[in-house]
Amino acid sequence: MPHENLIGEYLRARRELVRPQDVGIPDPNSRRREPGLRREEVAMLAGVSSDYYIRLEQGRDQHPSSQVLDALARALQLDDDATAHLHRLATPTPQRRKNPRPEKVPTGILQLIASWNQTPAYVCGRYMDVLAANPIGTALAPYYVKGENLVRAAFLDPRVRDTHGDWEHVTESTVADLRALVGPDVDDPRLNELVGELSVRSERFRQLWARHDVRPKRSSTTWIDHPLVGPLELSYERLPIPNTDRQTLAVYHAAPGSASAQALALLAATATDEAEQIRSLKTE
Repeated sequence: MPHENLIGEYLRARRELVRPQDVGIPDPNSRRREPGLRREEVAMLAGVSSDYYIRLEQGRDQHPSSQVLDALARALQLDDDATAHLHRLATPTPQRRKNPRPEKVPTGILQLIASWNQTPAYVCGRYMDVLAANPIGTALAPYYVKGENLVRAAFLDPRVRDTHGDWEHVTESTVADLRALVGPDVDDPRLNELVGELSVRSERFRQLWARHDVRPKRSSTTWIDHPLVGPLELSYERLPIPNTDRQTLAVYHAAPGSASAQALALLAATATDEAEQIRSLKTE
C-alpha cells in the first residue's frame, strides 16, 4: 500500500524515541501509556498548537512551513541529517519512472578501482546493491561482490556477524543509511520488496526500520576480524559518484605502517594470486 502520510509516520516514530527528561519535561508519574513524548508536549516544545500538530501526525495537513519543520526538528532533537530528511518528506517528489534505467557504473570508476591493488573498494547503488568491486574488496568481505545486496547481507549473512564485533552498530547504521538513500521515495517497488523480505526474516530489521533513523554513511573506522589475516582496523570513506542516481564509491584504507596495513598488504597479495590463477584457468 502507498505511504500517504510520510510526515506523520516520521514524526510519530521520532516522538516515541524522545524521553521527557531529555527535553526538560518533569515526569513524576512514570506510568505513561505511550513511549516517548506526548503529542501535546511536542507541540509545546515546537511552539505550535496541539491541534495543528495532531493534524500533521494524522496526515490532515502535509504542507508545514520550513519554520515549523525546523521547530519540530528542535523539539524532537533531530540532527542535521534527520532535519534535512524531514524537509524532504514535506517536499513533493517527482513521479518515478515506471521502468528505471539499469544501474551502470561509469567506466572511469571501474578502471579506477581495478587499479587499486591494495585498496579495497566497491560501488554501491541506490538500494545498496554492490554494482562493482575490486579483487581485494571481495577478499576483504566475500559479500562485496557484484549482485549482492548489503542490507540483506547485514541481517541474513552470518559472515557479517562473525567478522564484525560491532554487528549491532553495523545493522543500525545500514538501515539508517538505506533511509538516507531512498529519502521520501519509500513506495519504490524494489525497496518495498527488500523491506518486505527483511521484515519477515529479521526481527531486528523490523525494529530498526520502524525507528525511521536517517544517517548516511560517510567516514568512519571499522574493525574486521578477517579469517585469513586476523584483526583489521580500517578507515572507511564513502564518496558520491557524480552524474549517477545515488551511486557511491566505498573505500577502505589502513594507517600507514600499522599492523592492519601489513595485514592488508598480505590480503592484497593473496587476492592477486587468486585472480591470476583464475585468469590462467580461463586461458587454458
